[in-house]
Amino acid sequence: MNAFDREMEGPALLHYGDGDYVVLQPGGYVVCAVSRQRVPLEALRYWSVQRQEPYAGAREALQGFAPPRS
Repeated sequence: MNAFDREMEGPALLHYGDGDYVVLQPGGYVVCAVSRQRVPLEALRYWSVQRQEPYAGAREALQGFAPPRS
């Protein structure tokens, strides 16, 4: 293990844009806003630009995009 490996153990902080994201704080994963499961950065494909939150997959993204029930 080298010094850079320690940075990749925890959660990353990202800024989500249209089609890409910027790493603000290095880490190995983000936490899905719906399922709370860890999503490795290399597997991250779904997020909300408006809400600035990541999703584990298409199902979670659809749940995240849905308007709240009243």
